[in-house]
Amino acid sequence: MRNQFYIAFTVILIANVLFFFYWPMGLFNLFLTVPFFMLGFRDIRQRRHAIKANFPVFGHFRYLFESIRPEINQYFVESNTDGKPFSREQRSVVYQRAKKVLDTVAFGTQLNVYEKGYEFVNHSLYPTHVDSKTLRTTIGSDLCKQPYSISLLNISAMSFGSLSPNSILALNGGAKDGNFAHNTGEGGISPYHLEPGGDLIWQIGTGYFGCRDLDGNFDPELFKKNAQRPQVKMIELKLSQGAKPGHGGILSGKKVTEEISQIRNVPIGKDVISPPAHRAFSNAQGMLEFIHTLRTLSDGKPVGIKLCLGHREEFETLVNTMKETRIYPDYIVIDGAEGGTGAAPLEFANYLGTPGADALVIAVDCLKKAGLKNQIKVLATGKITTAFDMIKLLCLGADATYAARSMMLALGCIQALRCNNNKCPAGVATQNPQLYKGLHAPSKRKRVKNFHHETIEALAHVLGAMGVSDHTQLNRKHLFKRIDENRIQSYEEIYSSSL
Repeated sequence: MRNQFYIAFTVILIANVLFFFYWPMGLFNLFLTVPFFMLGFRDIRQRRHAIKANFPVFGHFRYLFESIRPEINQYFVESNTDGKPFSREQRSVVYQRAKKVLDTVAFGTQLNVYEKGYEFVNHSLYPTHVDSKTLRTTIGSDLCKQPYSISLLNISAMSFGSLSPNSILALNGGAKDGNFAHNTGEGGISPYHLEPGGDLIWQIGTGYFGCRDLDGNFDPELFKKNAQRPQVKMIELKLSQGAKPGHGGILSGKKVTEEISQIRNVPIGKDVISPPAHRAFSNAQGMLEFIHTLRTLSDGKPVGIKLCLGHREEFETLVNTMKETRIYPDYIVIDGAEGGTGAAPLEFANYLGTPGADALVIAVDCLKKAGLKNQIKVLATGKITTAFDMIKLLCLGADATYAARSMMLALGCIQALRCNNNKCPAGVATQNPQLYKGLHAPSKRKRVKNFHHETIEALAHVLGAMGVSDHTQLNRKHLFKRIDENRIQSYEEIYSSSL
């Protein structure tokens, strides 16, 4: 077949040369075809791609279609409910609520309610009214001097660097307008986090960005300076994240601009890979002492830890050490292994860490067993796009929730799956000015606020339909799962026998 392509090229080339001499339009025709012949000859001579060498010019279509495969899947292949990681139905409800347009569905559910794994809650014959303004919780143990009242839905950790300047402006502006919190991600506090004035949860990872010296070690004075900013309401020590547990954060060198270099104190244009472990401590005792240091330096603000659950016995040891020392965080964030990220090795994303629902139950039960749950609040993440996603986590024991990717969708993310190469077409996850300048921060902040407001309103309506007067009344008895076609169990039954 390769020889046939070469023969075809030769015949067409000769025909075009003859055509040039015997027809007035020959010159124009030659100008159109010569570039293709040049491309074909280059393909034949190159050694990098066998497909291009064997099928000159035509081989490029393989790489073209491969590059637009996510878009082809979204627009022509997937149904409303089978898209990954978020289905078209999930994406649509975020877009609709962010734009405050019609978000109801017609003709009934498209889900198979008899399929194994289907989850639901039951309604009451006696519905109640739940005021959405009450759907908040206070974070702050008896060791904390500045407790913080947090919304049940907040913006999860996404760093400036991974996200564009306009994205951060819009997210923080939405948080300001909607009275909920914005997690900075481990990339540190940027001017774009501060300008709109929204409440911040400052996340500190193993790279200590925003509180590190030139050698990458924790700098107490720099931490104190940033932690005592009025806009910073809580401090979050990141131990691991669901998408790449046991692996440090990754920021592609393509995204490391001069501005990001200055904010993080790292070289321009080089990949920023945070170490997998913290330098400031190496065991449970050291971690708790470090948490005490952070709380003291921040003048008593709530300090928490974020982790994807790994070895269960390590978490149990940590909780037991809290009980023994009476030093503990004000909150714990449980990130599931299914969590999102801008960049992660495939093995880490697919095969490491405990899934979110299982991890949340283990953590909550462990804290209750140690008698610490009344001091330590638990926040959870887990692909939240609707009120039901929040209710599931609240039933399993969470006190509040984080959402990351749905907030990106509210900004206009189209799930192009290009977060890791600086080519996000929506201008959300890129540092390319030509791409992010199209993301209009003032209008997008309204969409972030709208998505949060409409989701919290939906949460209040569903809670009322369930017959509860307050979200704190939710427990595992309220949440059901189809085990097989003829059998349903509550999550209390499921986890009482499996954990």
